[in-house]
Amino acid sequence: MKTARQITLDLLIRMDASGSYSNIILDNAFTAEKLGQRDKAFAAALFYGVLERRMTLDYLIRHYSSIEFDRMSPKVIQIMRMGFYQLLYMNSVPESAAVDESVKLADYIGRGGAKSFINAVLRSFLRDEKEIDYKDLDKEGRLSIEYSCPKWLIKKWNRELGEERTLGFLKASFGRPPIYAKVNTYKFTTDKAIQQLKADGINAVKNKLLDDCIEISNTRSIDSCSAFRKGMFHVQDISSQLCCRIISPIFNETVVDLCASPGGKTFTCAEIMQNRGKIYSYDLYDGKVDVIRSGARRLGLSIITASENDAQRFNPDIPQADKVICDVPCSGLGVIRRKPEIKYKPMKSLEEIPNTQRRIIDTASRYVKVGGTLIYSTCTISRDENENVVEDFLKEHSEFVPIVVSTGTDVLKDSYMRTMLPSDTNGDGFFTATLRRIK
Repeated sequence: MKTARQITLDLLIRMDASGSYSNIILDNAFTAEKLGQRDKAFAAALFYGVLERRMTLDYLIRHYSSIEFDRMSPKVIQIMRMGFYQLLYMNSVPESAAVDESVKLADYIGRGGAKSFINAVLRSFLRDEKEIDYKDLDKEGRLSIEYSCPKWLIKKWNRELGEERTLGFLKASFGRPPIYAKVNTYKFTTDKAIQQLKADGINAVKNKLLDDCIEISNTRSIDSCSAFRKGMFHVQDISSQLCCRIISPIFNETVVDLCASPGGKTFTCAEIMQNRGKIYSYDLYDGKVDVIRSGARRLGLSIITASENDAQRFNPDIPQADKVICDVPCSGLGVIRRKPEIKYKPMKSLEEIPNTQRRIIDTASRYVKVGGTLIYSTCTISRDENENVVEDFLKEHSEFVPIVVSTGTDVLKDSYMRTMLPSDTNGDGFFTATLRRIK
């Protein structure tokens, strides 16, 4: 049977080769491998930790290695990343174990000749008392290495968010984020859901900002617990729940959700409406539509109709609606706590995204009734994908005007465009804009 470190190394090698998302690779590995709960927790912490701190770890490898970084075996690099991460950030791992176990991994990948090299590099760092030398770096260069984030992104965020909010976001980008759930208030009270979750062995506490939002932990089998099966809640980040407060649907309205999977906003809107009205929920792929349908059935929400649809193309079968939600595909920079690999994508990979977003918001606007509201949202913090798209839309669509909808909380300023950061809500980075059709 493989050890937790061997499985972590396999995962990191696979990540580099496949370009898949970290959460998918980790879930698949834990399904395939037999690991105890303690070893799973260690492997997950080491796996995500190495991804989160990759630039910091590579800076150390370059500093202490006598071999040029580009000439090293990629597998050996992964071993040293794991070793450095344990030495720097995992206080529960003795330094001797961090080094010795890293050396043993060289045999596991068939690179026994690299054992003395790995040992020498890691022990050199220990002799320097694990101090990182930043002296030759400028301010943004130091932030880049210290918080393992590309310099171009830090410059972009400093310019768009300001240095204080950027630093807060960087500090909040490490570690596993809280797991939030929205209580199904159509059928249950928050206290009843918490009581049942605790009976199921899952810790649950009420959120301070939203009465029907709970934070859950110890979630080893959340989808098989009785509270889940009874439809007492669905998992949804608090930022997305706040977006639904901004959407503010009411009884008997018609709501269209154009990019709906996995259905969190659809479900929350139906619960706010107390299952009275009509919600048309769409996604591009049939498999994702099935996820929405099964979620609606589990929660007992009968006003939801889920169908396939391409949000970029006008569909005359979609009805005119009081509220139209377009939570558009985006770079995902707001969720790097969940998927740290996102921040290492090249700048060029983001260039085409706003064009897709513009097509979707243009199409979405055609489904809004006069007097209705268009809600544009993303899980990114990038002006090119957020404010610029909305401002360009308003220049071309005089039939829409900005409107301000309060969230009912003190943590977000009242504005028609809002950028939420983890420092605001302890949730994902998120953006919303609300526009009213007046003619």
